[in-house]
Amino acid sequence: MKSVTYQRYQGDPLDELSMEQLADALADFVLQSGFPSPYDAWQEMPGEQTLAGLQQAIQQALIDSDLLDDAQREFLANASPDQLAEVMHRITERLAEEGLIRIDAPPGRPQPGIGGHVGREGQVRFEVTDKALDFLGFRTLKDLLGGLGKASFGLHDTRDYATGVEAGGAFRPYEFGDTLNLDISATISHALRRAGLHVPIGLEYQDLMVRQSEYQSSCATVLLLDCSHSMILYGEDRFTPAKRVALALAHLIRTQYPGDSLQLVLFHDSAEEIPLSQLARVQVGPHYTNTHAGLQLAQRLLARQRKDMKQIVMITDGKPSALTLEDGRIYKNAFGLDPMVVGRTLDEVHRCRRSGILINTFMLASDHSLIQFVQKVTQICRGKAYFTTPRTLGQYLMQDFMTRKSRSIH
Repeated sequence: MKSVTYQRYQGDPLDELSMEQLADALADFVLQSGFPSPYDAWQEMPGEQTLAGLQQAIQQALIDSDLLDDAQREFLANASPDQLAEVMHRITERLAEEGLIRIDAPPGRPQPGIGGHVGREGQVRFEVTDKALDFLGFRTLKDLLGGLGKASFGLHDTRDYATGVEAGGAFRPYEFGDTLNLDISATISHALRRAGLHVPIGLEYQDLMVRQSEYQSSCATVLLLDCSHSMILYGEDRFTPAKRVALALAHLIRTQYPGDSLQLVLFHDSAEEIPLSQLARVQVGPHYTNTHAGLQLAQRLLARQRKDMKQIVMITDGKPSALTLEDGRIYKNAFGLDPMVVGRTLDEVHRCRRSGILINTFMLASDHSLIQFVQKVTQICRGKAYFTTPRTLGQYLMQDFMTRKSRSIH
């Protein structure tokens, strides 16, 4: 007689894996900037992101990270190729279901051309969603602020005073148009000094005293990001940390400074604005450094913003080596600091100062001639210069953005 045996479905140990923690572990793969070798197993060609490459990256992330406990590691180590392919398939499905990736076609069961390693034509592409980028920005910002210690959030403080709700300054006579944030004690005291002690106390217009508060302003920021080829040369990836910082800055502005604006400009042979949602897919290329074009575009973008404060945050590691001529041709000279390129670039810095635009420069290099150039930029626009490394870039940039205080960082 035929019988059927039922038992409780146990699943595999990786079913409990957190997709957000996995996305954090995959950040370097998602934000890759062309630094890995073209022969790297994670990518068919620089810039391509395929489902097969993602699954290999997931497998490597699980091996290298501390996301798994002992039982999960044992399961992964003893899994057959078919079991491993099935697990990777389920993980990519969960990433898509939770809105962290978007796949060009529904991920079917692993088969040649989708989950396997057979030719580039049949491979399914995937894209990182805005939700994933926002999450990565949040995690990066959290790590950066943890390194900074106690940080103060809020709007940007200035040296001016206004009559607002938060009273932190001295009192002064009320003027038409002020917020009626009355200082009761000062108002009554002024009335008593004017008319003497009488009951009831007669208040007049001139007796009204208001408490001042720090005037807090909104700021328009253009992040000017160097994506010339030098950003991945000399055995160090400088561009991926810069992309992380851009995501963190965008998350900070959106959540803590809602009145602010942030726009992103890439500069290389020329310059172009890109939406922050496209930042993860941006890679460096064999380009020169046209700082002049980047500053011109940043000024045009800031001119459209109706903000009290305007600034350019420039992240670069190289000297200006290209210039867009009046006829549209690009003049290039990678050997030393070309006087014409430097002169035209400093002209744009002078225009920024006349327009009230502050330039803060984060230099990822220590060449003496570059230091002199950056110091000249800082002197002209009265901004600040930070000579930093990819590891400390984010901490310095976030600290500068939030404090707005003049100080020296060594």
